[in-house]
Amino acid sequence: MNKKLAAALSGGAVLMLVLSGCGGDDGDKKADAWAKKVCDQWQPELKKIETANADIKRVASESSKPEEVQQTDSAAFGTMSESYKALGTALQGAGVPPVKNGEATQAEAVKGFEATSKGYADLKTKMDALDPKEQTNFAAGLKEVAAGLDAAAAGGKDALSQLKAGGLEQAMNSQPGCQVTTPSPTPK
Repeated sequence: MNKKLAAALSGGAVLMLVLSGCGGDDGDKKADAWAKKVCDQWQPELKKIETANADIKRVASESSKPEEVQQTDSAAFGTMSESYKALGTALQGAGVPPVKNGEATQAEAVKGFEATSKGYADLKTKMDALDPKEQTNFAAGLKEVAAGLDAAAAGGKDALSQLKAGGLEQAMNSQPGCQVTTPSPTPK
């Protein structure tokens, strides 16, 4: 069951890596300045998200005790919820992006990050409610949590699609703050 959770998380884990592509030409200076504001604030949050994903994968791939899986996953979902909320807040705080339909692009992207924040908060609540002493029920609960991962990550994926469609992909890709490398799992 833990391996299924790790496999499910692999798809959601790469959500933020969408913005880690190579930078392009100089492009629009206003868009670059806007993207720098956003990406500088996103960098610590992106690192937290990737570390949380690595921790979940670590306990899922090891022969971890149910109590450790529950504790690690719950903490990771809490971190991810807070980080996605912070991504939306930073996006809102950067002001309207200097692109066509910038206000709508920003509003939809913020809404997407807020939805993902709520999705991970809901997964944390479900994880906290599981009883790790009841192996069968715990395994069934983990399966339910794993099934909710795609839905939790959907808002963030939609947010990135909005930014990309809004013409901000190149400006954001050129910013070091939006470029993420996957960290190693945290040792026990």
